[in-house]
Amino acid sequence: MDAHLVTANTESASVRLRTSPEELVAQTAAYFQRGVEGAKNTRKAYGSDIAGLETWLAENGMGTLPIGPATLAAYLSDLAGHQKWATLTRKLAAIRKWHRLRKHPDPGHDEAVRLVLEGIKRSIGTEPQQAPAFEIDEYKRVIRSIPATPTGLRDRAMLLVCFAGAFRRSELVALDVEGVQFTRQGAILSYRGSKTNQYGRSEQKALFFSPDPDTCPVRALQDYMALLNLTTGPLFVRIRKGEQITDERLSDKQVARATKQYLGDDYSAHSHRASFVTIAKLNGADDSQIMQQTKHKTRTMIDRYTRVQEVVKHNAAMKLGL
Repeated sequence: MDAHLVTANTESASVRLRTSPEELVAQTAAYFQRGVEGAKNTRKAYGSDIAGLETWLAENGMGTLPIGPATLAAYLSDLAGHQKWATLTRKLAAIRKWHRLRKHPDPGHDEAVRLVLEGIKRSIGTEPQQAPAFEIDEYKRVIRSIPATPTGLRDRAMLLVCFAGAFRRSELVALDVEGVQFTRQGAILSYRGSKTNQYGRSEQKALFFSPDPDTCPVRALQDYMALLNLTTGPLFVRIRKGEQITDERLSDKQVARATKQYLGDDYSAHSHRASFVTIAKLNGADDSQIMQQTKHKTRTMIDRYTRVQEVVKHNAAMKLGL
């Protein structure tokens, strides 16, 4: 038999035998499920949203899922009294998706629901509340005041990296030791799975040495990693009472708690990211430089972060001679 035909037949058999019909069905179902679930954070939020609706239905004696337009309109009206527009629309998206995936009529498609939403929008507004940005001098004073204990070294590094890297808190605590590479200029931090990168591509952010060693994010990170003394595993870890360092990954809630502990209750973990944008912008950084670090895909969020600061700092009302 011709050698070429033998090779071709062998390759053809390999393709046919690689996946059985049963395995192919299971694999397709698994891919479908991953597509349905979406990103981890989205999956978690949607699951919570559906559970919240089920609790509301039970408490108000309104049956169970699936629901119709009248019930959905009542639920949205109730939410409008204590939920922000962004939260409300996310819950609505979860409910509509739940119905579509199970081949039930989409209650959000009804005209009455659309009109209720329009009324809610006109009543509560759609503008999200922005995390306040801090002043850089006050921030540096706070950083200098953090004690050089194991917890203090961790928190100083964590807050400075969060700010200088414009990290979301979920991205920050997901960093691993092996993702940190120190260079002559500073450090490169590699990570995966940010909010805007849901397919696990590797991304990098750069940190640079600062003239002031007390507020330098690179030196703070070096000091903390020397204490940690690990080559793999989570970068920011829990520290138990008695300053006992563990290998347990820190919760993103601890980033929020540390921010409030050192900066005050007016600030949130997202204030680091908001402050990065506003301070960099006011110091002359252009949008493309800022987006290189924040990983924003458009300039919309940059404008939103800087709007309040520009109203105060770049305003002709300061030049009226009053």
